[in-house]
Amino acid sequence: MERRQLEYFMAVVEHGGFTTAARAMHVAQPSLSHAIRALERELGGSLFHRLPQGSALTSAGEALVGPARQVLRDLSTARSLVREVLGLSGGRLDIVSQTTLAVDPLALMLGRFHRAHPKVGVHVVDPEHSRDVVRMVESGECELGLVDEAVALSDLSSHELPEQEMYVILPPDHPHPQTDTDTDTDTDTVTLSELAGMDLVVTPRGTATRDILEDVCAGAGTMPRIVVETAHRAMIAPLVLAGVGASLLPASMASDAALRGARMLSTRPRLLRRGHVVWRSGPLSPAAQAFVDIAVGQQSRP
Repeated sequence: MERRQLEYFMAVVEHGGFTTAARAMHVAQPSLSHAIRALERELGGSLFHRLPQGSALTSAGEALVGPARQVLRDLSTARSLVREVLGLSGGRLDIVSQTTLAVDPLALMLGRFHRAHPKVGVHVVDPEHSRDVVRMVESGECELGLVDEAVALSDLSSHELPEQEMYVILPPDHPHPQTDTDTDTDTDTVTLSELAGMDLVVTPRGTATRDILEDVCAGAGTMPRIVVETAHRAMIAPLVLAGVGASLLPASMASDAALRGARMLSTRPRLLRRGHVVWRSGPLSPAAQAFVDIAVGQQSRP
């Protein structure tokens, strides 16, 4: 079994057919097909159903996907380690992150990473559900993940990230009382029971902020008053500004909404969340190890 055969196999899996896979790999289709047939002969069974429109994995092919992906990643890690010893730079780092953690703290962490390692390309994946972060790291699709502390980490190694405060954003004309300018209070505040009674703009079930809001409402003994549910997080601030309802966002996203005219409120008591950087046990690629070092160094700063 050769690396090239596994690369061709994964290309067919990812592109759904031999023609598109050959085009993506910049190789003639007969050469790719020959390599796959040789792999099938070696393994003793068909890996793909050849269909009029594309191809589909057989059960044997499905069994090969995970090991093939990990072998290719291990080879890439070995190559990167050798290149690091030789003083070379480059390569790619794949990270999967929940959206709110991607905005903060991942964006700032990647800024520091890029300044230190400008020739390393970074690919960030945004899954729909938080549990998909763990699945994609476990399967080897991504080497690192950023996930909320409430998500079970299975057997993954992890490093805890600094706490984030969550803020409520409201339409500019929302009837919730404004801050009393005669006091020393710098921002509006809202109790959790008041938040539970508001019309809400939410993300789908399984997302971190939705889970927090549902816990808040459960604590108040009520069901969430959801007026809009959307997976398009870029819609949240515009929906709030349009007067649709309130929402819950981490500090950086809430601050951006406030700059656009939304009201930004702290909760009483404060809603805090904490994330983790996660990875599979074992040696990391040099790029991934450098990123983890940045994450550890960020937390140790005063």
